[in-house]
Amino acid sequence: MGGIISKNALKLNMANEHRKHFLFASDFDKTLTFNDTGYVLSEMLGISVSEFEHKARGMANLNLVQQGAELSYLLLHDPAFHSQVRREHLYDAGKRIRLKENIKQVYEILDRRIDGFHFDFYVLSAAPVEVIQSALEGIVPQDHIFGTEFKYKASGEIESLVRATAGYGKVARLEQLIEELGVPADHVVYVGDGSSDIHVMLHVNRRDGFTIAVSESKLVAQIAKRTVLSDNALPTLVPILEEIAGWHRPQIRHLFESYGFLIQGWDRVQTDWVTLRPSGVIVEKAVVAEAK
Repeated sequence: MGGIISKNALKLNMANEHRKHFLFASDFDKTLTFNDTGYVLSEMLGISVSEFEHKARGMANLNLVQQGAELSYLLLHDPAFHSQVRREHLYDAGKRIRLKENIKQVYEILDRRIDGFHFDFYVLSAAPVEVIQSALEGIVPQDHIFGTEFKYKASGEIESLVRATAGYGKVARLEQLIEELGVPADHVVYVGDGSSDIHVMLHVNRRDGFTIAVSESKLVAQIAKRTVLSDNALPTLVPILEEIAGWHRPQIRHLFESYGFLIQGWDRVQTDWVTLRPSGVIVEKAVVAEAK
């Protein structure tokens, strides 16, 4: 009888551990950073921002590549990029990326500061993996970073594409992580900022996971379950602490204060984008914000 009780207790403990194990996956460009990798690399190469934008926008309009993979295509096929970029340039670009503050603290909190919960922190991005690893060195372990992978010649020149973590590529990589970590599909948190995150956000939502947008882009904000706007990475934790861990505002304020931050402003609004089109006239877009 005692043996049966022990086995049942063990199963219950395992179930509880499983219930509180989550996967936190984040985009990189403009989610953990202020810059887009393409802009930084263009500046290094002496290519104007307008030229890079023109080329990237052209591919996006033609649907020539997966959303977010425009830079990878340029690195492979555009003479201005392909002829100049070597592997070491990608590492150098990573050191020039402007990161949002307190990413390391976010990693630490998710890892061990939320009592009863554990979140595995991973980065999934269409940016070249060398750029992300360089930028997040000492902050996020390299084996927790997945980006676009290239094959290189002995000279360091890009030879071919191995794997692109963009569009459906993000979904495929996320599913691989879910299987490897043994995390339930509804225990996935995904954070992103732009159109390249739509595929994975829809996928996570469909399986009852949790999605957070960090920009006001309508394409993403209307899909994400919560939107957080801040120049600091820490506020990204607010929806997780509230809706997953069940924390109240005083607890969250205390946590931030333990890291030396006072929450000066905390507003939550619901935004409606309304466009009226009377016959023959287009009325200027109206944005109505209603405080909850």
